[in-house]
Amino acid sequence: MDELLEQFLIEGRELVQQASDDLLALEQSPSDALLIDSAFRSIHTLKGSVGLFDFAPMGLVLHAAEDLLGAIRDKRLAVDRDNVDGLLIAVGQTERWIDAIAHAGSLAEDAEDVARLLAANLRELLGLSPAAPLPEPLPAQAGWMDRLLADRLENPSDEPVRVAVRYLPDSGAYFRGDDPMALVRNVPGLVALRIGLRDAGPASGDYDPFACNLVVEFASSAALEDVKASCRFVADQVEIVPITTKPGKAAPVPESRPVDATSKTLRVDSRRIDTLAEIADELVVIKNALSDLTVEAGTALDRDALVEALAERQAVLERLVGRLHRTVMSVRLVPLTPVLSRFPRLVREIAAGLGKEVDLRITGGQVEVDRSIADGLLDPLTHLIRNAMDHGVEFSDQRRQAGKPPRATVELGISRQGDHLLVQLRDDGRGIDPGAIRRVALERQLMGAEELAALPDASVIDLIFRPGFSTADQVTDLSGRGVGMDAVRAAVGRLGGKVSLESVLGQGTTVRLVLPLSNVLTKVVLVACAGERYGVPMEAIVETAKIDAERIFPVRAGRAFILRERTIPLLDLAVLLGIAEPTPPDLEHKVLVIRMGSELVAIGVDAYLDRRELSLRPMPQLLSGMRGIAGTALLGDGQMILVLDVGDLIG
Repeated sequence: MDELLEQFLIEGRELVQQASDDLLALEQSPSDALLIDSAFRSIHTLKGSVGLFDFAPMGLVLHAAEDLLGAIRDKRLAVDRDNVDGLLIAVGQTERWIDAIAHAGSLAEDAEDVARLLAANLRELLGLSPAAPLPEPLPAQAGWMDRLLADRLENPSDEPVRVAVRYLPDSGAYFRGDDPMALVRNVPGLVALRIGLRDAGPASGDYDPFACNLVVEFASSAALEDVKASCRFVADQVEIVPITTKPGKAAPVPESRPVDATSKTLRVDSRRIDTLAEIADELVVIKNALSDLTVEAGTALDRDALVEALAERQAVLERLVGRLHRTVMSVRLVPLTPVLSRFPRLVREIAAGLGKEVDLRITGGQVEVDRSIADGLLDPLTHLIRNAMDHGVEFSDQRRQAGKPPRATVELGISRQGDHLLVQLRDDGRGIDPGAIRRVALERQLMGAEELAALPDASVIDLIFRPGFSTADQVTDLSGRGVGMDAVRAAVGRLGGKVSLESVLGQGTTVRLVLPLSNVLTKVVLVACAGERYGVPMEAIVETAKIDAERIFPVRAGRAFILRERTIPLLDLAVLLGIAEPTPPDLEHKVLVIRMGSELVAIGVDAYLDRRELSLRPMPQLLSGMRGIAGTALLGDGQMILVLDVGDLIG
């Protein structure tokens, strides 16, 4: 990808998001001049950046949007819903064009038609006739380059002339903050310059000393990209002509190259890079220390001294590796704000299209997660919000009849729980009817009637995640709640997370996503069970204990024992994993005591092996739905082990 284009794509998305945020906030605070100025700056800067490339349709729309915002800033127009709608539509289309450039290296074939339609709509909001001719490229005057190059500067560069520019500043340039003379002074490789008047003879009574009436023509020996960069903020007011051997003959424009859609960039706090460099230095020191120890081991160093020296260096190395891993993971951490900031505009557009009144409340956007988690959350959250808007939230008159406020509320909350990210999406809509789900499940033959009747409501609601519910012929109240919900669970599973759902009929629905913050080092206890090794996260273990066989007694169909005057049920890990039948207790039972809510549960294992700090990886896509498995980890001997989610395993 061209470096300049790559930078444009990064900054373009940021400017689009800033403009969207400002416009949405402006609708709530229409008299806030700071918001108007901020939105204007974003559009103006984006328009200038677009001028560096051959994306004329984008420039056309952004120029019209800038004019509309300029009229609002000058108080010639008021901030109303129509104006904000028009500007948001223009910004949204600009965002889609930026995505198209990132994937294909160029705009879609219909970009020019779409741009002219959007520009006409913005002109109509501005009070201009939509039928008026749209802005065309600056008219070229025959022979202007010949005259320009005839007036070479006193000390022309030995370099050949590569670019000629004709600059017609907007009449309101001074009020926009544009300085034509300052621009010319910053042009690299300037070799020729002509300054004249656009309108030579205005009547004395019509003369406006604050209007810019200049035409500036100049030539440069610098590269085309450098000249374009110096004119980027007035790209719509300049005609830039590359020169080959003859003045006036434009150089052929190179074909646009496709952009690598998988290219990723990450902005990193320089302090984190400094930390990595510091750790690298310390690793070099410990490497040298190990080299010295290797030499000493071949001499008269006795065994005890060698073991002690190895232990010391191993402790230092363990500390450094742990610190290195945490720092590398922190480099990949990004705030969720850029992902979440897309949703206010989405909710506004959907609500307007459906004729519903909805407020979106977002909290916790400052939480930082791994870049892959942030990118992967966009699609499932978008789908969940669409479902909540379309099928969860009622119309205003229906809410009034139900005794609810006419405006519905959708809440998106983000929080951090240990090494996990908790995402909760809640709406105060109609909720999900378990009876309707039972009827649909029966119609789709997902389960038998007796089995469905025996299921609790919570388990029945969970059926909407089954692919069988992704059909078009469902009851109206259920339509959409199940469509694609299996895809949501699959997408979250690929990120190493889990999805759960709660709903109360008539009160609303809450969807919870639990995901890892990053690929963190997890402290686990290695245990043996039926000849295999497994990892159990230490955060799930309250304590380990060895229980004599005579202390274990039967309780109904299970077993239990007393620990510090508290009865604790005992389960076998082999039975939970489905790899062995229950065995009679030995003289001594080794157990892990696990907290489940407010209760304690013990899990019997064959042996405790070790405590390790491991890099936990989520399960592959095909296995992501396995119950009771948190992920996998690689041991030092090369063996892969399963790390258990004991809470899910117990159920």
